[in-house]
Amino acid sequence: MTNDPLIHPILQQSFAVIDAEIGEHSFTTAEYEIIRRVIHSTADFEFKDLIVFSPGAIEGAIAALRRGVPVVTDVSMVKQGISGLLAKTFANPLHSAVERVPVATEGKTRTEMGLLQCFAEFPEAIYAIGNAPTALLALCEVLPQSPIQPALVIGAPVGFVSVVESKAVLAQQNVPQIIIKGRKGGSPATAAIVNALILLAWQPEN
Repeated sequence: MTNDPLIHPILQQSFAVIDAEIGEHSFTTAEYEIIRRVIHSTADFEFKDLIVFSPGAIEGAIAALRRGVPVVTDVSMVKQGISGLLAKTFANPLHSAVERVPVATEGKTRTEMGLLQCFAEFPEAIYAIGNAPTALLALCEVLPQSPIQPALVIGAPVGFVSVVESKAVLAQQNVPQIIIKGRKGGSPATAAIVNALILLAWQPEN
């Protein structure tokens, strides 16, 4: 059991339970840190088979956090799940797409419109999408035309409408990505992924 001041003793005990139930595995250390935190936030061990990492995605995200790139979330709940730990570690700007647009117009959702606004300002950001497949689809639509690509896109919306389809579209993009396959995902799981990346980035560089 570690003695990390950023990890509460009860969380450490929960991690020990998760470790015991998962047992032997083939994940890298960094992948397992992310998977374990998502399982803790959801109490759902199925996530160990659903989270997919593109090559170099974790390392790139860690480097991006250390150099201060913004973090953009689709909804406020993901932002709130990240803000506490981010405030104790890095000073990266943190934005919620939906908070940028008070009223939806033009047949688009607030989250979709806000996400596109954020991308216009911060194309290099880490994008954490845990609720709105429309926002993920909108981001994927503009990625091929952008000379600057995000440091990471987390595609983890949850639900039944356009969710699986949006993740499939992201998987076809040439961008660093972490995807939760299928219908599962959501704000707690997405915030857990970002928080795990923050803690990995906060560790001393070797």
